[in-house]
Amino acid sequence: MVNTTYQVQGMTCGHCVSAVTAEVGGIAGVHDVQVDLATGRVTVDSDQPLDTDVVRAAVDEAGYTLVDA
Repeated sequence: MVNTTYQVQGMTCGHCVSAVTAEVGGIAGVHDVQVDLATGRVTVDSDQPLDTDVVRAAVDEAGYTLVDA
């Protein structure tokens, strides 16, 4: 199990959290997604390290921006 934290910009409410959780949670191999609205941190548990471009596309589909580390 791999635990990775991403920074997402633009989330402001519970709907934002739900959208990001649904899109990122739909990535193959993802088991859990935890979103901290106050900080914009999204913590993902997955089978193996995720391709950042795949995560970025999921966050983009939800309507938000993945911040580069």
